[in-house]
Amino acid sequence: MRTAAPGDTVAIHYIGTLDNGRIFDSTVDRGEPLVFTIGAGEVFAALEREVVGMAAGQAKNIVITAAEAYGPRLQENIITVGRESFPAGDLVVGRRVQIEFGGGAERVMVITEVTEATVTLDGNHPLAGLDLTFALKFDRIV
Repeated sequence: MRTAAPGDTVAIHYIGTLDNGRIFDSTVDRGEPLVFTIGAGEVFAALEREVVGMAAGQAKNIVITAAEAYGPRLQENIITVGRESFPAGDLVVGRRVQIEFGGGAERVMVITEVTEATVTLDGNHPLAGLDLTFALKFDRIV
């Protein structure tokens, strides 16, 4: 049976969990496998490495460290701005907002704190700083 190699387009099913057991993503929920090309940088390099050599129907559990996934949580990705920077309306903790920075760069950030004078925004990926565990099942080489 042929196994996955760099350059192959493959389909895998997975359940991704955190150290506390919480599921953060799953192809089971979508009903369709994740399809990507090994070596094309479409998924974490650590995931690509683990899929190389797998054959249809094979399953395994892997851990991708925070450093190999979304990186550490960085304090410089958290900013506090004056509330007057936002249009009047509801500023709700947990809401995602699109922020435009100088030079036209835009970034989605999460409101983490609102006071009468300020709004604190976190631009870290929600899974930054966390190790990710994947229960993988290799579906096929596409």
